Amino acid sequence: MTRLHLVMLATAGSAALLLGAFAFQHVGGMAPCKMCIWQRYPHVIALLIGLVALKLQSRLLILLGALSVFATGAVGVFHVGVEQEWWQGPTTCSSGPIGGKTADELLDQILTAPLVRCDEIAWEMLGISMAGWNALISFALVILWLMALRRA
Repeated sequence: MTRLHLVMLATAGSAALLLGAFAFQHVGGMAPCKMCIWQRYPHVIALLIGLVALKLQSRLLILLGALSVFATGAVGVFHVGVEQEWWQGPTTCSSGPIGGKTADELLDQILTAPLVRCDEIAWEMLGISMAGWNALISFALVILWLMALRRA
């Protein structure tokens, strides 16, 4: 497989993940949480880099594409940790501790809470959440970008 083919595959992978995310949101009616949105930005960047790299064949662009999908994979891993309660997520999209709060403070926390929480799994397949799938597929895309980088 040539460098051009690998860049096309990696670019198409980011495009497919973005299309899937938008399909879940707009067709499936599943609003994304804040961290889900964070995972989309690097895919957009990788897609744009890939389109330019198809024309310019720059090793630097290929490396930047790899770094971009690595970043979204890392955010995906962090999001999985939040979903599994391995660590605390951003307080703006996760449930904070409620111990020691008054009824008024609890009511205020409920009323100011976002509609979509980052610490709840909205969908999963084979026991892996969307954030987990994003991480796994993104790391596979990193491998494609790096294979493209090694090709002459």
